[in-house]
Amino acid sequence: MTGKRALVLGGGGVTGIAWEAGILHGLAERGADLSDADLFVGTSAGSVVATQLAGGVPLTDLYAGQLLPPDGEIPARLTTWMVVRYALSYVMPGSAAEKRARLGRAALKARTPSEDSRLEVFRSRLSIQDWPDRELKVTAVDAADGKFVAFDRDSGVPLVRAVASSCAVPLVWPPVTIDGHRYMDGGMRSVANVDLAAGYSKVVVVAPLTRSASPAATPQAQAAKLGVPSIVVSPDKTALAAIGTNLLDPARRKPAAEAGYAQAASVAEAVRQVWN
Repeated sequence: MTGKRALVLGGGGVTGIAWEAGILHGLAERGADLSDADLFVGTSAGSVVATQLAGGVPLTDLYAGQLLPPDGEIPARLTTWMVVRYALSYVMPGSAAEKRARLGRAALKARTPSEDSRLEVFRSRLSIQDWPDRELKVTAVDAADGKFVAFDRDSGVPLVRAVASSCAVPLVWPPVTIDGHRYMDGGMRSVANVDLAAGYSKVVVVAPLTRSASPAATPQAQAAKLGVPSIVVSPDKTALAAIGTNLLDPARRKPAAEAGYAQAASVAEAVRQVWN
């Protein structure tokens, strides 16, 4: 799509939402306003940010919201056992979809908060409840068969359920029911799913996480394969320290957002060269 630009936002928990909001706000102040993208691709945490931006929420508001005290928010954690369970699912034989389905079966059996309680979180978290007019793709994975999906406004899926499913971290949060299927975190296929921006002439990827079970699924590898001007922005050392080791801890939200805002100064020129 000649002249069309795509913004791809990757997963990274509540701290990932905060860091993305910070760096996007900082970039906009430095002449690289990525909120005017023609396509938004959101995976997990990135689906929350992408949905807000596609719906017209100002970056100033998005950033300010991440600085508020996390009153009433319940922290969660990926335990060592969960991380081992993830690894085992991907090292065992099978296709990529079969490996995701193996993890999906574990997610369906896991003891988690109720699906209704998680949906209520997203109803309150999202400033918009209906699909925006601008192009938005929200990624998820069918927990039963490992099939990857990218929901959009033509999918007939309620926006809140689409975003909640994209953020349904296996073993931590419950898979989300959509048309009789249960869906989990889109990051189980790729932390950013950059390949969904194929056909766009310029691509900026903002990815709190960059590692992947498959080298071909990293944001850098997927962006390079697009063959168009692109850049992958990920947290620097200072931002990583601010984010901390628990990506699901709301108490780390404010420092993560501030670190992203500060980091924007060091990457703004490179982003402008791609975007403008």
